[in-house]
Amino acid sequence: MKFHKIIYSVAAVTMLLVSCTKDTLDRPPLTSIVDDNYWRNEDDLRLFGNGFYTNYFNGYATGFTLDYTPVRGYTFNDDLTGKNAQSAFESSVPSSRGSNSEGAAWQPQYGGPTWSFAWVRKANIFLNRIENKAKPNLSADAYKHWTAVARFYRAYEYSRLVSVFGDVPYFDQELTTEDLPILYKNRDARGLVMDKVYDDLKYVMANMRDNDGTQYLNRYIAAGFISRFMLFEGTWEHYHGIDAARAKKYLEFSRDAAEYVMTSNKWNFTKDFKSIFTSESLAGHPEVLLYRAYDAALTITHSILSYQNGTEVVGVDGNLNLIRSFIVNDGKTFDNSAVPGAKTFTFADLAKTRDPRFEASFIDKPSSNSATLLYGYKFAPREAIAFVGKTYPSQYGSSTNTSDAPVLRLGEIVLNWIEAKAVLAQYYSGAAVTQTEIDKSINALRSRPLEAAAVAKGVQKTAPLLLSDMPVDPNRDADVPDLIWEIRRERRMEFVFEQFRLGDIRRWKKLNYMNFNKPEYLLGPWVNLPTELPTALTAAAATAKNVKVMKADANGNPNGVVVTYDGTNAASMVGFWMVTNASNRAAFTDKSYLSPVGQTQINQYKEKGFTLSQTTGW
Repeated sequence: MKFHKIIYSVAAVTMLLVSCTKDTLDRPPLTSIVDDNYWRNEDDLRLFGNGFYTNYFNGYATGFTLDYTPVRGYTFNDDLTGKNAQSAFESSVPSSRGSNSEGAAWQPQYGGPTWSFAWVRKANIFLNRIENKAKPNLSADAYKHWTAVARFYRAYEYSRLVSVFGDVPYFDQELTTEDLPILYKNRDARGLVMDKVYDDLKYVMANMRDNDGTQYLNRYIAAGFISRFMLFEGTWEHYHGIDAARAKKYLEFSRDAAEYVMTSNKWNFTKDFKSIFTSESLAGHPEVLLYRAYDAALTITHSILSYQNGTEVVGVDGNLNLIRSFIVNDGKTFDNSAVPGAKTFTFADLAKTRDPRFEASFIDKPSSNSATLLYGYKFAPREAIAFVGKTYPSQYGSSTNTSDAPVLRLGEIVLNWIEAKAVLAQYYSGAAVTQTEIDKSINALRSRPLEAAAVAKGVQKTAPLLLSDMPVDPNRDADVPDLIWEIRRERRMEFVFEQFRLGDIRRWKKLNYMNFNKPEYLLGPWVNLPTELPTALTAAAATAKNVKVMKADANGNPNGVVVTYDGTNAASMVGFWMVTNASNRAAFTDKSYLSPVGQTQINQYKEKGFTLSQTTGW
């Protein structure tokens, strides 16, 4: 059954249970009439459980919604640059940071939810009803499975809340308005909460079904998410110096959960990279464990493809810092590669010389619809950009896109696995990473088949990563070992425009990457404006003096020499594109790693005679 049909079929049931699912922690319990007539069998549990799907497996969302979506939602990171001053981190405590709804409650600066426990409550209600109402009507297998499903969603929500706020109050039961001391408990320590999450997820791995039907949550899908949650928390505990024992425990669980998927041999890398993001149907895709389907006939559509169709403007686009991170197809960094064109940074040479994921993610010619001239089209099929300047078919324009959205894919799981193993080996006496393990992860990604259209441009597969001949990167952070650096590079190439980059630099304690204090952050590729984009050289541009390029040294690095278009020097307008009026974001500090709680929420506690602590640093 397709994801969209699951959602469509549960709408009526969700409405019947609205008194449950719309409650927050301090609302009255469910109305007895509806509650007493539900929870009769597995069908009832499945319908209620499906109500979690659009919150946790939202894919490309619907319409113009951007919460938790690639391309439009996750635009706050070091990969992307916009015109003028870059978006700043928040600098003061907000008046309110809370929600009583089950909306996505999106905080783009932190990549997660606002201060809301509606979904925690919903999961706890689910567990309560399974235990106290449905259990007599269930087989032992069904009871274990549905308890695992409910505990998975509770763990998912707490993983997100902790990633944004750190310490949060932990609730493991349905509460009423009479439970004030619990309702208004202060924040529990991050480690305590994540240990509860760990326990829930261990139960999931022991009790969830391996197969509960096509496109339904199962143990393999859960394991993929567990590899994500535990990698995030394990590396956060490690790099932020919080708790080494917990870091080790979580990283081992991430490794083991990923291995559960990988050793099943149910998924593989036998289809090209771009097909994951541009297919009208992902049914049977060999790399996709879970996807969200879209269907114009059911008016379930999205807009994500539109913003990579060559015309629509996102506002922030790939910068030179991102470009420089892409490995050359000989497996070396651009600084050390002997591949012709590796150091030119022209659009055509980038497509031919870099890892194939570059050509699959960016149009190979400058576009004035991109702030950096580098227009992303990872989520648009190749034929979509043929309609630039023409009328787009509905599936390529506006909010009527129908391409399926990958929700969980093998590419993420193998990179979670190899990073967890590498960190365990480097810092926690884990077994050393072997070449075979690199081959099963990084090199498996590099071995994906290439599209004929890419091969026709000269695109080649990237040479395998060899532990015996690691790339020498002069830009590597001194505190990051070679192997872990290359794993991080692979994630950056694999996940551009997706949901991981901000979370990655936050968990690695590398938020300093958001300080755009180097020229490469404010530049795009090398461009010959008179021949490649003459429309940029207008009289208005000359008057405004905001069309500029920067020259390069012999190694392809920006050298600081700026040429401004004045109406008479068109021939000199060849160099790295300088993003119009781009400047660094306002200064920020380590408090930006975690979100503050709103003053309203603190006051609400105080009015009841309780204390809600503010996030450290705020």
